[in-house]
Amino acid sequence: MRADRLLSILLLLQVNQRMTTRELAKRLEVSERTIHRDMGALNTAGIPVAAERGTEGGWFLLEEYRTNLTGLNEAEIQALFVKPSRLLADLGLGKASEAALIKLLAALPSLRRHDAEYFRQRIHVDMSGWRRSEEVITFLTLLQEAIWQERQVLLTYQREDATVERLVDPLGLVAKGSVWYLVAAVEGNLRTYRVSRVQAAKMMDEPCVRPPSFDLAAYWEQSTADFVANLPRYPATLRVASAMVPRIRSAWRYARIQRQEPPDAEGWIELGVQFQVEDEAREYVLSFGPQVEVLEPPELREKVIQLAESIVAFYAARPHAPLASLNDSDHA
Repeated sequence: MRADRLLSILLLLQVNQRMTTRELAKRLEVSERTIHRDMGALNTAGIPVAAERGTEGGWFLLEEYRTNLTGLNEAEIQALFVKPSRLLADLGLGKASEAALIKLLAALPSLRRHDAEYFRQRIHVDMSGWRRSEEVITFLTLLQEAIWQERQVLLTYQREDATVERLVDPLGLVAKGSVWYLVAAVEGNLRTYRVSRVQAAKMMDEPCVRPPSFDLAAYWEQSTADFVANLPRYPATLRVASAMVPRIRSAWRYARIQRQEPPDAEGWIELGVQFQVEDEAREYVLSFGPQVEVLEPPELREKVIQLAESIVAFYAARPHAPLASLNDSDHA
């Protein structure tokens, strides 16, 4: 709505002090012509908006104009009360967050206060996974402080193959689900470190060198896309009992169904599945026994058959060993 956009323009100018037409248009996802019309509407309404030409120019507010945040709509209020409490606690901001929400509730009109509390009691965001163990993030607070103070950090980091020491310029922290990552520069090259793998950290006296054009959100988005694009790929075609398809979607954590054909005359479904490596594909397929058949590639089908035959041979060669009785176990 135009009223919401006009209020957004005022708030953006208050926060940034000066913004160009192009910056406002990009931020609000409208044309530059629309921004010019909106500025005219604000002036007509008595809002002291002015423009200055030149390389350092842009739109700004005269006379230290300020507006109060009394125009929050229902959706905006609801968004403020959905918070990843686990992540705020990791950053030491849990109590501060609760205090801020109490102050926000007190400042809202009584009707909006009811809407906020109603929403808060019905939506809760839990960032932890069912199977993920708690990660040790001993040095998160130190890294956070180094970022605020823009100072270098000497890290001892546990890679998969070795323990290394790195002098880094810390640029930002990113929470992926409930896992924390440090984005840092090493000799001008951007790197990502999992905070739980930091074995030791020392904040140095030297100032951090922060690239002037660095954007944390943009870097993470591109880094994530590059990581996914560079993952190993092992495609396979499977024939699956139809009842197993929902289980496959939920149980195969590192496999992705890319194609699903309609059921055949026997009720089986052909799936195109993307695995990472052949060994992973073989293990997944075998875990479903006769409910999943490999069609392609032929080498995967052959290896599944060989492994299944070796399992049968292994058990056939071993004499049956009955379990000890409960009483024997108790008195062992």
